[in-house]
Amino acid sequence: MRIRGFAPATPCWVELASEEPGRAQEFYASLFGWDPAGDRFKLRGRAVAGLTRTRPGRPAGWLTYFAAEDLGRAVHRFAGAGGRCLSGPTAGRGGHGAVVSDPSGATLGLWQAADFAGAEMAGEAGTMAWPELMTDDPAQAERFYGAAFGWLLRDGIEWLTPGHDAVAGLAPGGRVASWRAAFQVDDCAATVAAAADLGAEVVIAPTDMGLGLIAELRDPWGTPFAVTAPTSRPVDLMLTFSAMAGMELTFPG
Repeated sequence: MRIRGFAPATPCWVELASEEPGRAQEFYASLFGWDPAGDRFKLRGRAVAGLTRTRPGRPAGWLTYFAAEDLGRAVHRFAGAGGRCLSGPTAGRGGHGAVVSDPSGATLGLWQAADFAGAEMAGEAGTMAWPELMTDDPAQAERFYGAAFGWLLRDGIEWLTPGHDAVAGLAPGGRVASWRAAFQVDDCAATVAAAADLGAEVVIAPTDMGLGLIAELRDPWGTPFAVTAPTSRPVDLMLTFSAMAGMELTFPG
C-alpha cells in the first residue's frame, strides 16, 4: 500500500545507524528483499527505510521517527515534558529532523517533512510495522507522551492520537527503555531462519500475540529489531433480516 503523508505524532520513518553501513546494507537487503539506494532502502522503487553511519548524537541502532508539523515547537514541547534533545534540529534529505529521548532514555526521532514525508509503503512484507515502546514504567510513559504528543494509552498496551487513531504499542521491557522497530513479513518463522543463516541472533522465537506472530532478533552487529507476520482468522457472520432494522450482519453466539 502506497503512503503519501503522515499526521503529526505518528510514526513516519525508520532509519538504521551502523558502524558498518556497507555490511549492514547487505544483511537487510538480503533479509527483506530491499534494494539499496544510497542512504535509503527501497522496495519496488519506493523508500521504506533509511541507512546512515553512526555519529555523535546518533548512536548505532534502528531509530523510529514521528512526524512533526513544526519541528522546533515539537522539540520544545518534548523538552518541556521532561525529555531531551540529543541532536538537531538539522537539515536532512527531504526535510528536517531531530533525535530526542524520553525521561527513561528511550530514543526516537522527530521529522518535519519538506519534499519527503517518510516511508512510501506500508501494510505489506518488507515495510515498517507497528513500533512499540518497551518499558517497565508505563505510568511515567503515559504522563510523558501525553504531554509531549497528546497521546492516550488504551488498556495499557496501545497508544492513541488525540483523534483516537492507534499509532504504536507499549510492552514490558528491560531496565533501559527503548522503542522497538519492527518490520512486516509474510512468514515469521521463515524470516527468522533466514536471519539466523545470515548471522543474526534469535532473541525470542516467533510468538503468537493474538493478531499475528512476532519475533525478536539482533543483527550480526548486535542491533535489535523485530519481525511480525499478521495472521488472518476466520470470522463467522450471520445475515439476518427484520422489518425494523432491515438486513444486518451479526456475530453468532
